[in-house]
Amino acid sequence: MGEKFAKLKEENKVLVMLAFFSISIGLWTNFKQLWLQDNHLEVEKISQILSISGLFCVIALIVFAKKVSLKNIQKVITIALLIKAINLSLLALLNHTQNQKIIEIVIILDAVLENLIVISIYPLIVTIKKENKLYSKRKLVEYLFKDIGILIGGILIGKAILGLVVDYNICLMISIVFLVLAFITICNIKRTITIEKPTSMKDSLKYAVKDKIQRNYYGYILFSEIAMNTGLGLKMLMLTNQIGFSDAEATNYLLMIGLLADAIGIFILKYLTPKNDYLTITLKFGIRFWFYGVAFFSNNLTSCLIAMSWSILISTAYENVVDAPYVNRIPNEYQILFTNYRYIVKTIGTSIGLYFAGKVYPLGIPCMLGLSAFIMIFQISFAYYLVYLRKKEEVNESQLQKS
Repeated sequence: MGEKFAKLKEENKVLVMLAFFSISIGLWTNFKQLWLQDNHLEVEKISQILSISGLFCVIALIVFAKKVSLKNIQKVITIALLIKAINLSLLALLNHTQNQKIIEIVIILDAVLENLIVISIYPLIVTIKKENKLYSKRKLVEYLFKDIGILIGGILIGKAILGLVVDYNICLMISIVFLVLAFITICNIKRTITIEKPTSMKDSLKYAVKDKIQRNYYGYILFSEIAMNTGLGLKMLMLTNQIGFSDAEATNYLLMIGLLADAIGIFILKYLTPKNDYLTITLKFGIRFWFYGVAFFSNNLTSCLIAMSWSILISTAYENVVDAPYVNRIPNEYQILFTNYRYIVKTIGTSIGLYFAGKVYPLGIPCMLGLSAFIMIFQISFAYYLVYLRKKEEVNESQLQKS
């Protein structure tokens, strides 16, 4: 096994680490909201904790942007994985102890560490290799192995093993095992850095402000995250408390939809990406917008479930069009700071979306999806405009080369 790992390309070794990490995230995140509810936190309080976690993530990402470079990013991931495993072990010990304030602190720290790890993985990969398909491959590995984590939870939850009934806390402990495997994997990755000239945050901010495509891409990310988390940020609670699924049924539903989404994402990447990027945007977001609108106006839970299912099914598709071109056009010397700014905006959007979700949750799922659809108008507008700007840039570059 060790010899096979040693023969892997460096970028694939990072993907193996990402696979273990994603299994852990899928297993824990799937039951996180239910774990908190089982520890006597109300839905609105849960949404507030998750939203506040996002704000702390923003602060951490700003510090991260100032202190971390491509040269030491592997070390940062390694340390973050270790601390995250220790932090979640503490959370497992806090189960049913009524120490809600400490639980809130641990959840916030876990969110910060998770974000730091996630944002670090692709900058680590681009120091080895940079291409749009590899970006999509990285995303598909993340999605697929998160779903495998959900599968593990769905199989084990409620089962009696060695006299113990597997509950949310045992699933949490199993997720820690996969974190440890991710930690061991990254410790065994050898990387030689021969790039990177020093880039200050001031220079990077000037580049970001000057670059029109980058500015609008941040707008797209912001509204994408607000829309997604307003509609689906509390999906486990929506499925169990409002639609009436048991925790096992909700897990199996998300697993089935998630695995289908992974298969669709892989198939579309290889065979069904239109040459017209405007059509691609319409396929990814326009149909979702229509389903959300139908769910809102029909005020029907079946329509809501269909809309939620479609949104998850299409979530992994067309990353090579809606994200990869804007990430890969950034020069390597700006890559890590760009990634930080991108995730800061993403985290702010997630926090706003979760806040909206918590406020609208008592009104029902149709209202949550209706508000999400309204926000999607801005998201889709930015997506179309970005395609226009990118095509215009490609034409200008082509003309310069000819001249």
